[in-house]
Amino acid sequence: MEGCVHQPVDLHGIHEVIKYLPSPLPVKHYDADTTEPISCSLQTLDELLSWKQNEANPFNVAVVPLAAREPALPSCLRRTLVSHDMMGGYLDDRFVQGTAAEAPYAFYHWQYIDIFNYFTHNLVSIPPAVWTNAAHKHGVLVLGTFITEWADGAATCEAFLQEERYREVADKLVEMSSYYGFDGWLINIENTLTDAAVKKTPLFLRYLTNQMHKQVPGSMVLWYDSVIENGALQWQNELNQSNRVFFDACDGFFTNYNWTEQNLEWMTNYNHINGRQADIFVGIDVFARGKVVGGMFQTHKALEIIRKYNFSAAIFAPGWVYEMQEKSDFRHNQDRFWALLKNYLYIHRPAVKLPFVSSFCQGFGNAVYWKGKHETKKNWFNLSAQEIQPWYYHEQLEGVGWVRSRGCPEDAWNGGSSLLLDGLIPATHSSPVCAKIFSLHVPLSNTLFSIVYKSSSQVTVSLELRITDAGVSSEEQNQDIKMKSVSPVLLDEEHELIQQFPHLHDNWKNANWTVRYSKLDLQGCTLREVCVNIQLVGEPIDTTFSCRMGEIMFLDIDSLHEAPEVVQDFSIYDIVWLRGAGASPDSTTCCLYLNATLEWKYPTELVRHFKVYCRQLTGPNPRASADDLVVVGRAYSKLYRITELPVLEPPGQLELLVEPVTWKGVPLPMNCWGRRSLSYTDIECENV
Repeated sequence: MEGCVHQPVDLHGIHEVIKYLPSPLPVKHYDADTTEPISCSLQTLDELLSWKQNEANPFNVAVVPLAAREPALPSCLRRTLVSHDMMGGYLDDRFVQGTAAEAPYAFYHWQYIDIFNYFTHNLVSIPPAVWTNAAHKHGVLVLGTFITEWADGAATCEAFLQEERYREVADKLVEMSSYYGFDGWLINIENTLTDAAVKKTPLFLRYLTNQMHKQVPGSMVLWYDSVIENGALQWQNELNQSNRVFFDACDGFFTNYNWTEQNLEWMTNYNHINGRQADIFVGIDVFARGKVVGGMFQTHKALEIIRKYNFSAAIFAPGWVYEMQEKSDFRHNQDRFWALLKNYLYIHRPAVKLPFVSSFCQGFGNAVYWKGKHETKKNWFNLSAQEIQPWYYHEQLEGVGWVRSRGCPEDAWNGGSSLLLDGLIPATHSSPVCAKIFSLHVPLSNTLFSIVYKSSSQVTVSLELRITDAGVSSEEQNQDIKMKSVSPVLLDEEHELIQQFPHLHDNWKNANWTVRYSKLDLQGCTLREVCVNIQLVGEPIDTTFSCRMGEIMFLDIDSLHEAPEVVQDFSIYDIVWLRGAGASPDSTTCCLYLNATLEWKYPTELVRHFKVYCRQLTGPNPRASADDLVVVGRAYSKLYRITELPVLEPPGQLELLVEPVTWKGVPLPMNCWGRRSLSYTDIECENV
């Protein structure tokens, strides 16, 4: 049932006449039942060649640019790629705005990896925007997949690996990557090629790689070890003379999984690598299919050998910890898997500017929290909501002591999870337990620091920062350089800064969480590590403790005085009306539901997310207070699809509002929000 929007002279309101027509929204981009925006792949060569930007899915455009990182990827000599292959792909992650998922799969050990590849067995796998947004926050590249297989794949290759046609395919792949905001492609040709087609394959690779570099700076094109230079499908499990022609034409080579140590030893002496050892990604199948080294919870054995010979690694299907283990133990198993690998992984630090904020949200949970209170109480999944992730670990202290860091959905300050630090402090441990939280690269200034936490009564909690001089070069940062530790002194409640900004004082007064502020003038310094010191109070006895971290924030004090931005050009379109059962399970009435796209303009770099509200208006001159607002959802871009919003029977009027929630945490007055009223009638009302 489609609605036709009529724009009145009033620029702040629109009038809608409900008409019962089929929805015009393309089903490949919108769920047929709910009109929710979804991500999808391309299945055929014709679909790829006919792809047009003006017909693409605007909801699947990643809104987070690739963060800078230290060290920069080109200077990393041993890289780590994760290839995400799970049950055909496009599962919970296909819902661009998130979904109600009870036990979803998510990835959050981003500091260990450099490249994320979204893999399915469809011809063109376009990474869902939620993955690109999460990866980019952490400085991780995202690659889509172009794959051909079996007889159909051979026919596809025959059709496009010919004069000029391969350029058309490459141009479309470049255009899609640029439009959707991801960083390149894994090319996987797993079928035999004719002589004519295999001769064109290096030309296709080189052209695609060159065009990607021109259009998407920092992008990457990788080739999977499959066909060889004569067109035969013969996995080599190494780079050699039979497949070198493809390696020479692109940015890197992803080997098959059935290698032995002898393959790696041979490659180290292969003359044609030409200083590109970091561009060879040795494949590890976590499912351990075939004759492979390691796999499953023994994956570290394969990685140990790969690093012994100084190659990069490609870890295929680490979602094994989710698919093959108990879903209820997912967090525990994922943390265990990556802990076993950590000695063979090389961390990188996201390079971010102030303000820096993280509430440790992993992008899923059983409720959505805001400032320690429930905003909604239901299971959810949306990786765009994931914030920069901390360290997760379990470490031994002396004697019987230990400390652990893990994500916990049982309570949170914002989003769906908090960071739970717990452990046992032995009586012999007189100094504070230093729990490392973040490795970052953040230039500092006159900075306000805040921490939000809950702790057991036996301990005190304080912040420790490890900094370096801002003049330290990138080369020096890649080495073990000496960091200086500073511990900011807490401000008291009466401090002029706390009194000057009401939101700081309001947070301080929170009844369930401890919120504390401190400040330091650290101009000319770079923050490298963030730690929390946990100090035992009282007699020195073996003591268990817990400390739930809700949020850590650093911001430039001067930025608190900046005038707020205003939401501009707020519009409502693609309205679809649905009728269905009432929201209550016991309802016997047929309700009216609004589905509509909202779009607006606002500097996205300033916002954590947008809150979308509605309120029903009545009477000829409606007046409504903020108390009448109903939260519809959170938006992580300047585009939001309202789906299945129950509204009163026509004639009616409602107002839709968008509130920017800024990283600085300063609430914006309502005159800075986006606001638009929508009145609606049915045809019968119009004819009265």
